[in-house]
Amino acid sequence: MKKLLFTGASGFLGYNIRPILERSYDVHTIGLTDDDDIKINIAKEVPPINTHYDVVLHAAGKAHVVPKTEAEKQVFFDVNYQGTVNLCSALEMAGKPKCLVFISTVAVYGCEFGEMIDESHPLNGDSPYAKSKIMAEEYLTQWCLDHQVRLAILRPSLLAGKNAPGNLGAMVNGIKKGFYMNIAGGKVRKSVLMAEDIARLLPLLEEKGGIYNVCDTRQPTFGEISMSVAKQLGKRRPINIPYWMAWCMAKVGDLLGNKAPINTYKLEKMTKSLTFSNEKARRGLGWEPLDVLTNYKI
Repeated sequence: MKKLLFTGASGFLGYNIRPILERSYDVHTIGLTDDDDIKINIAKEVPPINTHYDVVLHAAGKAHVVPKTEAEKQVFFDVNYQGTVNLCSALEMAGKPKCLVFISTVAVYGCEFGEMIDESHPLNGDSPYAKSKIMAEEYLTQWCLDHQVRLAILRPSLLAGKNAPGNLGAMVNGIKKGFYMNIAGGKVRKSVLMAEDIARLLPLLEEKGGIYNVCDTRQPTFGEISMSVAKQLGKRRPINIPYWMAWCMAKVGDLLGNKAPINTYKLEKMTKSLTFSNEKARRGLGWEPLDVLTNYKI
């Protein structure tokens, strides 16, 4: 059985895919919890890796937080970039893997809206999160070339799975509490990926490497997802409000500051579609993603 080193396994992604990976790999983990095989903060230290691994899945990262201070911004670079450098330094001493798979993000494109954005789009992301991921991608590209390691970079969209964070998690919590609202029918589309698809992709990436957007082919609307969530939770259909009402609420939110549930910036993101093309991964890897509306279970 091949040996797999998994960084960030104690997070959301690890919770959803580690049991699947353990069917095919001897999985060892690096992270911050007592459950990890190597407990260390790779943002600050080079991990003591004493075993050679066939595959490395590097998913440790900082996300889902809007930084307010320079110190908070720096954490993204410490974790996402310096953590990658420290990991590679350890791998140089332990022996290079055959393949390294890096979990990046579609945020590297810097797009607030758009349809079927593919891998040829410039990397214009300017948030600390996006910049740190771009830096990590660039570093890994050169490091893997220098050390003859096959590199695969995955740029997932919004991830769906048990205990999902981010916007999807906020939707689930809102529906549970009965105050989630769809705006103008919830017709906006956002690319989503079932987290377990990362595990399904890994054997394919081992052989081919490459850079891929990964998301569901259906590109479901927020209205469709919210209806599915509400049905599973036994809750009523989410409230639908017209755009003009949401616009008025957003203007009030602008006056209230960051604690407001909605402002004009959030409204724009909630009412403009942002989808990505998975054509390269489907054609190049022979992969078909799981349908989110069918497979996303609360």
